Amino acid sequence: MIDIDDKVLDDLRSGFSLPAKPEILQKLQVELNQDEPELGTIAKIILEDVATSAAVLKVINSPAYGMSRTVTDIKQAVMFLGVNCITQLVTGHLLKSAFSQNDCSISLERFWDNASDISQIAMLIGRQVKPTIPIENLQLVGLFHDAGIPAMAMKYDNYAQLLTKAAERPEKTLVMYEEHVYPTNHTVVGYFLATSWHLPKSICQMILRHHDCDYLNSDQDKVDKATFAALKLAENLAFEAKSFRSCADWHAFRDDVMIALELSDDEYTDIKEDVEEFFIH
Repeated sequence: MIDIDDKVLDDLRSGFSLPAKPEILQKLQVELNQDEPELGTIAKIILEDVATSAAVLKVINSPAYGMSRTVTDIKQAVMFLGVNCITQLVTGHLLKSAFSQNDCSISLERFWDNASDISQIAMLIGRQVKPTIPIENLQLVGLFHDAGIPAMAMKYDNYAQLLTKAAERPEKTLVMYEEHVYPTNHTVVGYFLATSWHLPKSICQMILRHHDCDYLNSDQDKVDKATFAALKLAENLAFEAKSFRSCADWHAFRDDVMIALELSDDEYTDIKEDVEEFFIH
């Protein structure tokens, strides 16, 4: 179990310049907290931002969501997918827009492309496994799980070199490399960002613990375990497709991931082939 006390969070507040929660997300969360959120109000809030509206429609109409018909406006999208799903989509878009390349020592385009790949692969997995996993949660945790990385790259000028070292020598996890050099790591920073944006608590915990081998053996909700497992499988399959080897921590997670997703070896192979096809297209 990873414990984050108030001192750690205070140190992060004083030491990191993290993106503030956008106003549009604040408005959506206020409406969601109503006893009966109004679909029309949710749509109106999203429509106030043209870029966000366009981004949400683009994601909804992508193969990852498998819609049977093209969704042409936000009101349709809210009706088809529901307020929670739409809010998660908006959150994902706003996150990608929140960091400035000018302040960051890594390529944000490359970072978000990788995060998007993991997010889409996680959704692909979610549609093929037996446990029912909310697709919008997979989309959000796929994008957000490594959000501490660009924040670390904004804080530390030498972070790009450390990231390269971790990629070239994957016998240790990125967290291990970070903690050898810095007073914190990307999972803690990502958790702080997620909590400050008031993401669901279960998602925040997955962000904090996505390198914690004990998560899948702890007392967690079955759906949360399956969501976490889909993330770890997606993360590894994306890494294997690009680097031709497993993630540093995959060996520690593999068996528990298979159990949480109720996957047979044959089903795992089928998913892996689908992911390989995903990267071909």
